[in-house]
Amino acid sequence: MTITREEELAGLKRIGRIVADTMHAMARALEPGITTRELDEIGRALLESEGAVPAPEATYAFPGATCISVNEEIAHGIPGDRAIASGDLVNIDVSASRDGYFADTGATFRVPPTRPSLDRLCRDGKRAMQVGISQVRSDRPLGAIGTAIGRFAEDRGYTLIRNLASHGVGRSLHEYPEEIATWPSRDRRRITRGLVLTVEPFLSAGGLWATDGEDGWTLYSEPAAPVVQYEHTVVATDRGPVVVTLPG
Repeated sequence: MTITREEELAGLKRIGRIVADTMHAMARALEPGITTRELDEIGRALLESEGAVPAPEATYAFPGATCISVNEEIAHGIPGDRAIASGDLVNIDVSASRDGYFADTGATFRVPPTRPSLDRLCRDGKRAMQVGISQVRSDRPLGAIGTAIGRFAEDRGYTLIRNLASHGVGRSLHEYPEEIATWPSRDRRRITRGLVLTVEPFLSAGGLWATDGEDGWTLYSEPAAPVVQYEHTVVATDRGPVVVTLPG
């Protein structure tokens, strides 16, 4: 989607706030013993109370309102009977639509106590996202996002999952410019004024690829390694990025 009118930005910010508020409310409910299905039910109720429609379910018939991935699961985890335990690394990914606008956000949360190495990975995962977002500006190359993130990861001894990319969003969950690498690439496309996209690097302590699990949805790291993901939906302007997935 390309924003051309103020009312479009307002609509995008509205659903951006809704998905952000939902994700953070789910994170506050994280505690040992709660199941991922119970977390998902919290998310569904909040989205429905705001008149929002869960995007993975509506778009792809995903079996849940949100994606919740625990430890070895790095993305698209199906909510179910798995109980959260102390020390878990939990990724919550919330995307939804309202009034024809879509927004997408996600973050990885720790359930104390966690190892210092995971604390550092989470901290740097968020920084990697921020480094990528800083590259979003009208007429800059899309490839600058992955170049900056790749430099950050390499300097700190991390790897990046190279087949889980950022994407265009706004009028649908996934749209032009389709896949946007969050690792160094030869993408020569330019960022246009008003372009709506996600920035969501998957930072890892050794993982390189996402592989399919037996359920047809859940993804795992190959080789096996801890992975974190942080994601915002942003709009490109001449002055830089506007982040729309901020809590109210």
